[in-house]
Amino acid sequence: MPNAKATDDLAALFEAALRARDHAHAPYSRFAVGAAVRSASGAIFAGCNVENAAYPSGVCAETAAIAAMVCAGEREIAAILVLGQGDEPLTPCGACRQRILEFATPQTLIHCGSASGPGVARTMDELLPHAFGPDRLSKGAP
Repeated sequence: MPNAKATDDLAALFEAALRARDHAHAPYSRFAVGAAVRSASGAIFAGCNVENAAYPSGVCAETAAIAAMVCAGEREIAAILVLGQGDEPLTPCGACRQRILEFATPQTLIHCGSASGPGVARTMDELLPHAFGPDRLSKGAP
């Protein structure tokens, strides 16, 4: 059973992602997405998807949240929550999984939420096994 602080942290991530989703610009897909990143310092950064008529040059919610974190000078994701509009938990797309990996550890939790709550959590390693990340560049070829 999660402790009270973990529950409060998850609730704060969910609320930030929900507020961000309300500001999404999704006139083409009509699929609003919100994401919230908690950095290693405990700060929360939110983002929403922003579509563009020149597909696929839009921005995913996770990308926007990560960019806000980086812009604030932070470089480590402690946890992330992504949610869409439906009742099914939403997982990050493949490109966002790679973006999250850049600032995460294999144990970083990715909360796959829905309109009804934070949903299920998976580790980075579970969502992107055998990933090609920054550590591979320093070690050379596989």
